[in-house]
Amino acid sequence: MAILELHKVEKSFGAKEILKKVSFSCSTGEILGIFGRNGCGKSTLLKMIFGTLEASKIEMSFNHKLLIPSKVILQKKIAYLPQHSFLPFNSKVRDLIPIYYQSQKDQDAIFYDSQIALISSKKIKELSIGQLRYLQVLLIGNLDRDFILLDEPFSMIDPLYKEKIRELLLKLKQKKGIIITDHYYEDVLNITSKNIVIKDGISSPINHKEDLKKMEYLSKNS
Repeated sequence: MAILELHKVEKSFGAKEILKKVSFSCSTGEILGIFGRNGCGKSTLLKMIFGTLEASKIEMSFNHKLLIPSKVILQKKIAYLPQHSFLPFNSKVRDLIPIYYQSQKDQDAIFYDSQIALISSKKIKELSIGQLRYLQVLLIGNLDRDFILLDEPFSMIDPLYKEKIRELLLKLKQKKGIIITDHYYEDVLNITSKNIVIKDGISSPINHKEDLKKMEYLSKNS
């Protein structure tokens, strides 16, 4: 089992302080949900953990040893799925898989997925939002990494592919730790082991939907 711990993080953009007291731990076999209203710093947080955005201050560890975000990509501990598509629109699905996976065994795990078999000859621009998001989660999720950061995997996709992604994440959870942020809170709460909400730059643990109301992420009538 591996454990990823964020002990503290701070981030400001000029005079505006976005994050000031956020912490969590996530072990392989767990899915951690991160909630917060638009602008609270969820996507910023994931980028800083992955090392593509510099934090004002950050302290995190992997298996209780200091982990430097700028070296995370080189150390191959964490994979990251950004909110927006990163795949070239004019490429065919079948041509992208060998770019991510060199061994035939790893490629077959993607090629023979029941959903990918239906779209392997299509170009990225021909895919529905659900098909595209499922492909992205599958490509990132099967990389040899202990932890996966997912930014909005359920956003704007149809119920069929929400369910397919949910099933995929529960399968990946058996060997990996997953950190997920999404405004579709019910889809997140349905699969997470534990959750936090960020408000005013500070993280607080939550256990269920009522906690989201208490923290004013959801209205009392939700």
